[in-house]
Amino acid sequence: MVRILDLKSFKMKFTEKINLEEFNGKKYKIRIVEAENDEAILTHYLHNNKNGVSKFYKKEAINFAKTLIQYKYPEENITDKVAEEAIQYGLFDSFQVPFPPLESPKFTFIDLFAGIGGFRLAMQNLGGKCIYSSEWDKEAKKTYKANFGETPFGDITKESTKSYIPDNFDVLCAGFPCQAFSIAGKRGGFEDTRGTLFFDVAEIIKRKKPKAIFLENVKGLRSHDKGRTLETILNVLRNDLGYFVPDPEIINAKDFGVPQNRERIYIVGFRNDLGIKNFSYPKPFERKVSFAEVKEENVVSTKYYLSTQYLITLRNHKERHQSKGNGFGYNIIKDEEIAGAVVCGGMGRERNLVYDYRITDFTPITKIKGVVNREGIRKMTPREWARLQGFPDNYVIPVADASAYKQFGNSVAVPAIQATANEILKKLNYVKRQ
Repeated sequence: MVRILDLKSFKMKFTEKINLEEFNGKKYKIRIVEAENDEAILTHYLHNNKNGVSKFYKKEAINFAKTLIQYKYPEENITDKVAEEAIQYGLFDSFQVPFPPLESPKFTFIDLFAGIGGFRLAMQNLGGKCIYSSEWDKEAKKTYKANFGETPFGDITKESTKSYIPDNFDVLCAGFPCQAFSIAGKRGGFEDTRGTLFFDVAEIIKRKKPKAIFLENVKGLRSHDKGRTLETILNVLRNDLGYFVPDPEIINAKDFGVPQNRERIYIVGFRNDLGIKNFSYPKPFERKVSFAEVKEENVVSTKYYLSTQYLITLRNHKERHQSKGNGFGYNIIKDEEIAGAVVCGGMGRERNLVYDYRITDFTPITKIKGVVNREGIRKMTPREWARLQGFPDNYVIPVADASAYKQFGNSVAVPAIQATANEILKKLNYVKRQ
C-alpha cells in the first residue's frame, strides 16, 4: 500500500480531475455525512475554501473528499491532509461551468428555494457571491449544478439543512411558495407562521440578521386568504424581525427586457439599524421586445409541432369554454407579440403556441394521433422559455424537456430580479448610484 505524504507527491500521482458525476448513485462503506447534503457540503467548500465561509463546511467536506478519493484510488492510503490538499490543488472539477463563483465579489448572498438559479444569476451579474444555496427538487438541483458547479442543500425545513447556513452574509434571496397561516384570533406574528415555508425563511432571518432581504412570490399573494397572508408576512418582517419593509410591488417581466407578461410580487427589506428609510422599485426599461427576438434561430424539431388530432382537441375545448363565456383555451403568440406567463403544466405550453412555417420534414418522431399539422403551429421550445425568463443562451439545459418546462415555469424572470436587486445594492452602497 502506498502512502501519499505531501502535496508534491500528490500532484505527481494524480493528474486527472475528479468529476463528481462519476460518484452519483454510488454506495460507500462509510457514510460520513447525511446523504442528502454530502455533495452540497463538498461543492460549497470548494467554492469557498479561500474565504472565511469555508469553516462552515470544512470538516465534513474534507471527510467526504477523503471518501471519494479513497473510492477512486483504493490502493492508496488517503489521509485527511491529502484530502484537504486535493481540494486546494483543485482535483475536484467544480469550476468548469458557465457561471462559476466570482473571485472578488462586492457582496455575499444566500439563495433559498433556489430552483435553477434565477436569483443567483442576477446577483452574480451584479458582483455577488453565493455562499449558500438550498433546493429540494432533484431535477432542479441537477440543472443548478450544471450551471454553477454547486449542488444546493436539500429541504430547508430540516434543521440539518439550516445548520450549514453561514453567518454574516449581506442579502437573503428567496422565491418561497405561498401558504395560508392559521391566524384566527391571533395577532398574526412569527409564531403563527409555524408549519409554513415562510416560517423557515423568517427563522433564518431571525438567526442570521442579513442586511437586506429580497423575496419573490406569485401576484396572488397580495389577495391570498383575503390579504391576511401578506399582512402577516409584513407584520413579521417589520415588527418581529426588525426590518424596514416598504410596501411590496407587483413587477412585470415585460417591463424589463423580456417578451413575457409575467407579474410577480416583490418584497424588499433592510435591517432597521442600517437607517434606510426609503426605497424605490426599478423603473421599467424604455425598450420593449417581442417574441421574435427570442424565437429559435433555426428550424426546430418536428416533435414540437402539434398533431392534427391534438389541434382538434384544443379547438373543441376552447369553443366549449367560449360558449359558456369563459376565456380558457389555447393561444397562439405572433412574432410581434409577447408571450403570456410561462407556467408549469400542459396549459402553460398550450397558451403559448407559436406560428413557425420553416418546417420541411413532417415525419413524426414521437407517437402521435393524426399527422403533424401543416399550419405551422408548434409549442415553444425549452430554450425559448429560457430566453423568456432572461436566461442567456450559454445557460445549460441538462434535463429532459418535461423537466425543463417545469423548471423555467417555476423560475424567476432574471432581468426583473436583477433590476430590483440593483436598487437594493444601491441602498447598501455595493453598486454605484447614478
